[in-house]
Amino acid sequence: MINSLYTAATGMWAQQFKMDTVSNNIANVDTAGYKKVKAEFQDLIYSYSKNAGAATAQNSTTPTGIYVGHGVRLAATTRLFTQGNIENTGNALDLAISGDGFFQIQLQDGRIAYTRDGQFKIDSQGRIVTANGLLLSPAIVVPQNAVSLTISPDGIVSVELPDGTIQQLGTITLTRFVNPAGLKSIGDNLYVATAASGEPIEGTAGQDGFGTIMQGYVEKSNVDVVKEMVDMITAMRAYEFNSRSIMTADQMLQTASNLRR
Repeated sequence: MINSLYTAATGMWAQQFKMDTVSNNIANVDTAGYKKVKAEFQDLIYSYSKNAGAATAQNSTTPTGIYVGHGVRLAATTRLFTQGNIENTGNALDLAISGDGFFQIQLQDGRIAYTRDGQFKIDSQGRIVTANGLLLSPAIVVPQNAVSLTISPDGIVSVELPDGTIQQLGTITLTRFVNPAGLKSIGDNLYVATAASGEPIEGTAGQDGFGTIMQGYVEKSNVDVVKEMVDMITAMRAYEFNSRSIMTADQMLQTASNLRR
């Protein structure tokens, strides 16, 4: 009977984790390039009083055993890198990746991080940066006298100068990973590589499996609000049922205690 109390408690903890994950997904429904996270669970160890296949008599064995589970635990939180909706903004510095790949961002300590958020800006030195002032890598510097900025689907950045000439400034390359779910999220729409993600594979947009770059567009979050609301209701009901299991087990213990008097 005591086991049922702890088993139900693990169910409540698991549903609390799920609710935390769902809440974070919903909170980021309007975050550009955000990828939803899914909580995954595993059952815990089992105690047994009889193993399946145990001998019962000469030349006979039990077809099934007697096992009792001890609850559930959080096994992983998996980020799903499916394509989000692409929205037209008309801003020349807004870039969306249609397909596989990440933009490369140089952190303050020199490390490279990765993002699907293509809402870029230009700083006082003409460099293309994120909203937090982090440099796009490879670095692109836009001349102050540029009349217009054009970024092709394969990442070539060029500007038109006042005399009508076109000047190429460089190429925005993309990076992809064998296991993007293994990337570590560090906030600010950024990820860093880990041993699980594998080494970054850099390439040209539109080639060798990389997505294309769309200028004037932003990739929205891939969160499905309706699905998240259903998951929230499911988690809430499961939490409630586990709490009722604890109350029922407590009532049964109380009844057994009263019978011993």
